Order: sequence, then structure tokens, then C-alpha cells
Amino acid sequence: MSATLGFYGGVGSVTGANFMIDTGALAVLVDCGLVQGDEFADVVNAKAFLYNPANVDVLFVTHAHADHIGRIPKLVRDGFRGVIYSTMPTKELCRIMFDDALHIMEHEARRGNREPIYSADDIELALSLWDVKPYYQSFDIGDDVSAEFTNAGHILGSAMVHLTRNGKKMVFTGDIGNVPQPLLAPPDIPKDYDYLLMESVYGDRVHEEVEERVALLQHYIEDTIQKQGTLIIPAFSLERTQGILFEINNLIEQKKIASIRTFLDSPLAIRVTDVYRHSTEFLKPEIQEQIKAGDDIFSFEGLSFTETMKESGQIAHFGGPKIIIAGSGMSHGGRIREHEKEFLGDPRTTLLLVGYQTVGSVGRLLQDGAKHITIDHTKVRVKAQIAMIRGFSGHADRNQLIDLVYQGAKDKKPKEVFVAMGEERSSLFLTQRLRDYLGVKATAPEVNAEIEIDF
Repeated sequence: MSATLGFYGGVGSVTGANFMIDTGALAVLVDCGLVQGDEFADVVNAKAFLYNPANVDVLFVTHAHADHIGRIPKLVRDGFRGVIYSTMPTKELCRIMFDDALHIMEHEARRGNREPIYSADDIELALSLWDVKPYYQSFDIGDDVSAEFTNAGHILGSAMVHLTRNGKKMVFTGDIGNVPQPLLAPPDIPKDYDYLLMESVYGDRVHEEVEERVALLQHYIEDTIQKQGTLIIPAFSLERTQGILFEINNLIEQKKIASIRTFLDSPLAIRVTDVYRHSTEFLKPEIQEQIKAGDDIFSFEGLSFTETMKESGQIAHFGGPKIIIAGSGMSHGGRIREHEKEFLGDPRTTLLLVGYQTVGSVGRLLQDGAKHITIDHTKVRVKAQIAMIRGFSGHADRNQLIDLVYQGAKDKKPKEVFVAMGEERSSLFLTQRLRDYLGVKATAPEVNAEIEIDF
């Protein structure tokens, strides 16, 4: 029996994940994300889907990052009425992420004199179609296809999707977690599959600072205290922020650094942190034990949550050393941009990048050494130190990605591995490594490719 595998997003790019497997009687989507970072992203995201959403039966959501979920309400608006499956934390986080994205979208739409790509009603309808499943529980979705979630180790509730039909297995990894993560257990190794569709964000690079990341964070905090300066961390509101809070909490409680005034200046990150507080069973065992022992891992002396714009605007008036954690992680929106305009011209400032910066984003320009940038039509001269800790990345690096395939293919070599969700050079590099090192048939598909598989 055969099925068609469609690559309708997340090809040649890190963002916009959108994949379909169609058996002829059952059309299954995996993720439906926004394209981010590109100056034409809004135009791309508003375009019609390359398939009829009304004909899609099932949507699997691997995790709640915008580049994997951001077009789900539009999918519903355009006619999708199937079932949406994810883990419980993913659904909870999606509600928060959808609401936040709609608020930003409505603002941008008014400024650009255009319609948002979805409404609050579309969000509610999407959530009404949702069904949650735990890890490691098989369930039927029709046409002799069974599904199962396993832990992807990327963010809270992130999952790989395993689809089985007539003894053939297809696995979609979603984003694969870096090892070790501050809060999460390592990703499960998929095995006994015939086809694998995997990410490749860091397919051509190695995180050299995983073991050193806490020491580096400590260094930049101590340097900020010594300079009486400001440490700005553009942090992704989901997972990265919670990991950074956890590490600062431990550094202060272990008396490795002095208490320092710290602002979590992101209403979205504050809401997400609340989900982490009541989803502790999805954290790794040693973190669960730390919490049971009475440690509030997301709270420490000097930490303030600034929810309102008024509170955010007052941060610049606080003298002395301080840390500002704010979204967005790539500086292409959110409150971080006001802080960058305020502080990047001060040589006592350190801007600390702790995650991937997509091509075209303000974060990528700063990472690449720009000395003058434009933020919201304001020209900013960069005198601040620009630093990066790659070890905090939520994505597996090149060696971890290769090892994930190696460990899973030792007993049964897959028919084919499809490499996507990365910039073209990363996907192609990883594809070649899988061929050369493991002897695996690996392919980096073209945009909108439709490939027939034995499934």
C-alpha cells in the first residue's frame, strides 16, 4: 500500500512546519506553523493552503511553538473540522500562544490596514476540536492507522508522532530536544520505523557550550554586577525563559552569585510559567524531586514579574545592576525591542542571546555584529557587548541528531529519512552526513514536494 507525503512548510526554512501524509482515505497533517523572521512572512502566512483544509481528517501537534502551531486557527477558518491531537501541556500552551499571537496580529493588521488571518472565534473552534493523549498510548485514527506520542524532549509536552499502518511505521520528530535540558528528560529514541521525518535546525553545527552554559551565565551575571550594568536576555517565552529562571534560581540559592534585581518582562512568559507550575509530571525526575523538597524553582530573591506596559516602562529607571528577560527571543517583536532601544547604546550593557536567531531578524543582525540597527523605525547605535550561549538551545545539535538516527537504525535500517525544518545548508549538511556516516537513504525534500512512500 502507498501514501503520499507532502512537504507544505518547514522545508528550506526553520519555521512554518506543515507536513501531510495522505493514504487516499485518510489525510493527516503534522503541525501547521507560522513562517517567522522573513520580511515577507505576513504575506506568506496569509496565503491559502496548498490543500483543502476541509479534506483534512486529523491534525497532530508536536509542540506549542508558533512555527509549529501558528496557522492552526487559520486552518480552521478555512474549513478544517477534523480532530486535533496533542499532549495536555501542548493544548494548554497553545491556548496561551494563540491568544498572544492574535493580540499582536490585530495590532499589525490595523497598522497595515489588512485583516488578521484568524479571529478569536477561530481559536475557540480549534480548541473545541482538540483531543489530548498521554505519551506511550496507542490510539486509532482511521484507515487502519494507529498513532502514539513519545517524548521529544524539546519543550513541555513536546512529542514525536508515530503512525503505524499494516506493519509500516512513519515517525515525525517535530523539534528534538538538546541534551541535557535544564527541565526536561532527554528525547526518546524512535526505533523500528520505516520512514523518519526529522528536524535539522542545527544539522551542521555542534553546541560546544552545553556543559559550560551555567558557568557562562554566571560569568555574564557577575560581569553585569561588577559593571553596574544591564544584562538583557531576549528569551523565548516558552521553555527557554523557564530554563533561565531555573538556572538563576539555583545560582542564587547555592550562593554562587549575589541576588540581583531581575525582571521577567513578558506577560506571555508569565502565563506559560504558570502552566509549568502545574504540569510538573512532565519535568524530569530530579526536577520533580527538587520541587517536592519545597523549592519554587521559578522564584528567587530580586525577581519581579512585570505584567503591564507601565511596569515595563519603569524598568529603565531602576539604578544598579539588573537582568531583563523579555520576548521575543529573536527580537522581531515584543517588549525586548524597547529595552534594546534603551540599553544597546550603553557599553555597560550585555545582550545575551540564548537561542537560534533566524535570518533577517534583529537578533540575527546583532549576532552577526551589526553596529547600527533599526528597531521600529528607530536607528540604534550598538555599543553593548553582544554575547551568545549556544548551550541553552532547545534543539539537538548535529551530533545528537546523527546519534538519534544511529541509535534507532541499528537493528532496522529505515527505508528513508527525510530531513527538514532547517535552513537549506543545515538540512543538506545533515542529509549528507546521514548518508556518509550511517549509510542511510536520506533526502532533503524541495518546497511543496509530494513523495510517494510505502505506508
